[in-house]
Amino acid sequence: SSDDSSDDSSDDSSDNSDRDGSDSSQAAAAGGGVVTQIEDRTEHDVITLRKTIYLTIMSSVNFEECVHKMLKIQLAPGQETEVITMLVECCSQERTYLRFYGLIGQRLCNLNRTYREGFDMAFQQQYSTIHRYETNKLRNVAKFFAHLLHTDALPWETLSCIRLTEEETTASSRIFIKIMFQELAEFMGLRKFNARLHDPMYTEHFGGLFPKENPRDTRMAINFYTAIGLGALTDDLREHLKKAPKLIMQQKLAALKDDSSSSDSDSDSDSDSSDSDSSSDSSDSSDSSDSSDSS
Repeated sequence: SSDDSSDDSSDDSSDNSDRDGSDSSQAAAAGGGVVTQIEDRTEHDVITLRKTIYLTIMSSVNFEECVHKMLKIQLAPGQETEVITMLVECCSQERTYLRFYGLIGQRLCNLNRTYREGFDMAFQQQYSTIHRYETNKLRNVAKFFAHLLHTDALPWETLSCIRLTEEETTASSRIFIKIMFQELAEFMGLRKFNARLHDPMYTEHFGGLFPKENPRDTRMAINFYTAIGLGALTDDLREHLKKAPKLIMQQKLAALKDDSSSSDSDSDSDSDSSDSDSSSDSSDSSDSSDSSDSS
């Protein structure tokens, strides 16, 4: 009987401990206890989204249908970059450039400012890594962005990241600029394209396209545009190059004048200090002679 009573008491104590544990866990959950969060680092959601975007592009009959389907995709804030990346990537993979992709990009930019800013950043990223592309991909990407520029879907300030110098360009980047500018000249006409590039409103943004700081860079830009059949764009550069020797001489003379004026000011300050020292010395000597006379 004592054994039975001890077993019953142990069972009761275990039941009570189970109840207490469950009650404490419930209380911790209700009271805001520590909750374990599982973070998915496999990027499964991103991969699924990219597949959805790819299938949407490939299954669309025309660009209007494609844009309509894309706008129905539930995107989290910031996932518009995935749409832009997939669109540029699909365009680069085609054997030849398809205007279909340019029209999709144009419509997205016109509908949402977020896409406009996203394509601006995508251009800078593509240009900085353009040396990784083979010629066919490079050509498709250049024509894609040329379409966005000549339709004003993309702001022309985007070209401010280009600096046409021998040190800051590669063979791939020069091919990219060549194809893009030739495409723009064909769509807009050379006269209108030239007027746009030399519009005073864009002067500060196109300084890298028409370098004037160094005559060597200016000659390089002139030779480049002439070689790709766009020599008409270089009239302003040629005039600048003619005046360059005079400007250099004027700058040198101004520098010499500044140096001479600074040296004159230094000599004047030195003479003033010497005069003050001599005057103080003379006053000291007169004071000493007066004191000796009085004694």
